[in-house]
Amino acid sequence: MRKITFTNSRGESVVLGNSAPFLVTKLEGTGAVDADIQMQKSPFQDGRTFIDSLLDVRTLTIEGAILTNDPLERTKWRRKLVQVLSPKLGPGTLRYEYDGGVKEIKAIADGSPAFPDRQNIPAQKFLLTLICPEPFWVDDKYREYEMSDFVGGMQFPLRLGTMFSMRGSKIVFKNAGDVESPIEIRFSGACQNPKVTNLTTGEFIRINREIKANETLIITTAFGNKRVEIDDGEGNVQNAFHYIDLDSTFWQMKKGDNKIQYSTDDGATNVKVKIIWKQRYLGV
Repeated sequence: MRKITFTNSRGESVVLGNSAPFLVTKLEGTGAVDADIQMQKSPFQDGRTFIDSLLDVRTLTIEGAILTNDPLERTKWRRKLVQVLSPKLGPGTLRYEYDGGVKEIKAIADGSPAFPDRQNIPAQKFLLTLICPEPFWVDDKYREYEMSDFVGGMQFPLRLGTMFSMRGSKIVFKNAGDVESPIEIRFSGACQNPKVTNLTTGEFIRINREIKANETLIITTAFGNKRVEIDDGEGNVQNAFHYIDLDSTFWQMKKGDNKIQYSTDDGATNVKVKIIWKQRYLGV
């Protein structure tokens, strides 16, 4: 089973799969992505010194055919592909359903769809080339956990299916993706100077401001989309970036286990803290 759904920035979608009207015959680029290895060389040095590895954009190519013998239907489906996959609409979301699960990626068409000559065959072939500015595939659903839920506790060797739990401000999250993932943090409830720390890396982000009972503090750590906002509970959202402690880091969930802790200066106990993220993968 393989199905590709592309949804553009206007919410218009087209589904490509194993049946009419859009049959996918070939899909390339889901796994491989080029890397730019950053190195430097000093005088008299043998070889070079590794600095970093940066991934390039991902290119997806999709070959397929419009399955219909009706000329009017063929024209309609060609127009559908052209309209939905217009590069002028900017990036859209490509959803890929396959035997191993469902993944998504942001993509933009690298030009209009190509329609090679039919060469006296009933199906109209098409070729799509899509550029993915961020090369990572992500889960189709967010992982969302409330840290104030019952966590931790003691578990005994006797397997009775029982765990004794306690409330706590620390919890271990596992990022099972291939690389680190940006997160969204939500603080709800009255507190003073909230702080969230990744004890695994030692990084933290702290907001030097009182959060009122009706307010929600929202922090996003995604590269190119870092945000700190406060929602007053009535639909009004204000920028709170200037309240960030200068020693803060917009940290991301590292691959593997991450021990996360939240705290407030006033020791507030009625605070709800949510950690939200999508795992990222190098290929599918």
